[in-house]
Amino acid sequence: MTIRNMMKALLALPRFEGVILALIILNSVILALETSPSVMMQFGPALKLADQIILGLFVLELAIRMSADFKAFWRDPWRIFDFLVVAIALVPASGPLAILRALRILRVLRLLSGVPAMRRVVNGLLAAVPGLSSVVFLILLIFFVFSVISTKIFAAAFPEWFGSIGASSYTLFQIMTLESWSMGIVRPVMEVFPLAWILFVPFIIITAFTVLNLFIGVIVDAMQSANDAEAKDERDLLMKKNDQILGEIQALRAEMQSLRQQNKQS
Repeated sequence: MTIRNMMKALLALPRFEGVILALIILNSVILALETSPSVMMQFGPALKLADQIILGLFVLELAIRMSADFKAFWRDPWRIFDFLVVAIALVPASGPLAILRALRILRVLRLLSGVPAMRRVVNGLLAAVPGLSSVVFLILLIFFVFSVISTKIFAAAFPEWFGSIGASSYTLFQIMTLESWSMGIVRPVMEVFPLAWILFVPFIIITAFTVLNLFIGVIVDAMQSANDAEAKDERDLLMKKNDQILGEIQALRAEMQSLRQQNKQS
């Protein structure tokens, strides 16, 4: 067995992937502990040493994966993501790029590539992006229309909330999230403009209760489609394996029949 085959066999072991996931979780805990001054005073050197050791193991893992199949490594978006996350952690702690060291916590995102269930969720979200872009455009259009209307009507009386289209958009965003929208914004406006509810109530119904639910619908549909596609691929692979096994069985049966005929003739 060649070294490359040994590496592929190592990567195929479920225990190997489990060890990597355990290291990711342990490293995340260490990075969280490094934010505590009291903990760093007592265990700072030990935590930094453990962080460097784990980082070295991550580098070794990526080296093994690239050595096992270099081309396949760069064709897999998840492996490229792992490479970038580990590369950020290797940035020097001093100099203009030192701020990137704070992004070391991104290593915890490697759980997304290591846990199949989480990977399916991310794939579903990515598949939903085209549909979400249409929903985003729709909600931006709605915000623009209501921002222009509210600015023209309420700007003079409430310049802090509706003095410009930008201010109106932010105020409407707060109303859409239903955060202090009634007592904080709408009722004070209604004291000056009693019919202001005619504008705000339809806006809440359109955005908070209708358009935002489209996000959920698009995401759920995309994730369901992604799961169905993955399930179909698994079924096709299983059928292919079954056909291969049946073909081998038929070949063995034909060979046995041929041997029996030769024995009879002899």
